[in-house]
Amino acid sequence: MKIIGTNFKQGEVKVKVENSDDLWYLSQIIDEDDFVKGKTLRKIKVGGEEREAIRKPVFLALQVEKIEFSANVLRLSGKIIEGPEDVPRGSYHTFNVEEGTIISITKERWLGYQMDRLKEACQAKMPKILICVFDREDAFFAMMKRAGYEVLSQIKGSVAKKGVEGTVKGDFYSEIIHMLEEYDKRYELDKIILASPSFWKEELFKVLKNDGLKKKILSATCSSADQSAIDEVLKRTEVQQALQEERVSKEIALVEELLSEISKQGLAAYGFDEVEQAATMGAIRDLLVTDSLIAKTREEGTFSRLEALMRLSDGIKAKITIVSSEHAGGKKLDGLSGLGAVLRFKLHY
Repeated sequence: MKIIGTNFKQGEVKVKVENSDDLWYLSQIIDEDDFVKGKTLRKIKVGGEEREAIRKPVFLALQVEKIEFSANVLRLSGKIIEGPEDVPRGSYHTFNVEEGTIISITKERWLGYQMDRLKEACQAKMPKILICVFDREDAFFAMMKRAGYEVLSQIKGSVAKKGVEGTVKGDFYSEIIHMLEEYDKRYELDKIILASPSFWKEELFKVLKNDGLKKKILSATCSSADQSAIDEVLKRTEVQQALQEERVSKEIALVEELLSEISKQGLAAYGFDEVEQAATMGAIRDLLVTDSLIAKTREEGTFSRLEALMRLSDGIKAKITIVSSEHAGGKKLDGLSGLGAVLRFKLHY
């Protein structure tokens, strides 16, 4: 995302969407009742008695009433408050925000976590990191994204017959290496996380001759070679250290810390009632909220309670993290109602 201009005295920021990840960020930054303006297409009736509706580019401003984000599509709907004469004030319109869109966002007050999200989205592009988990039967390839990861492909290996010592044909290793080289060429990778159960990755290294590829590889261990192993790999200490600047790794680490504190009845609270009490007492250090909980409460019309809690937490200098529900950490937090907090001090109920 690129910031084109700011006027924080008026609560306004003008941004340009540069990639699909920016849409996810905007879905977390923009709230109901914010004002959004920019160029958009709208059906306008032209002609005489038998007027025909045509889609015409117009500059509109609207007060947001609904935010929808799914499958990399962001829709902002609300009442029009500013526009050309042939567009009635108070009528409804939907901005379809996509790559290349330029919009201005005006808020009554920018919260700390929203400013953090804006800065994060505008920072240098995230490293291009490929994850490969494999054994003698399967290999999965996935690309890291800001909101989790995307599985790119899966290939099958040769399985040894029953009773025969488990080996992998050299051509399967070669096929995996060929895929790694192809993805490296396509995406210009910064790092490759190569993970397998047992000794399979060491065997692959015996076949790997590409020194440039070797320099990009970070080895890790996983208990299986299926899609769930990708989440497992992201939780490993050595991988978290290598990806310590990546949001997904940080989110998973925070959720694991929360779960650890819950298991020992320590510095943790979860669910609306407990977390609200902790916020009222100024006890929250880190507030964790899943993006699916935000979407759910917006859809149900109950977001105001969550928004008030986030504003209260922001006021006591708690760090607010929006956790993606697309990875294992977010799914675990969703299992705890989608809302949890790591505390500064223990509450006594």
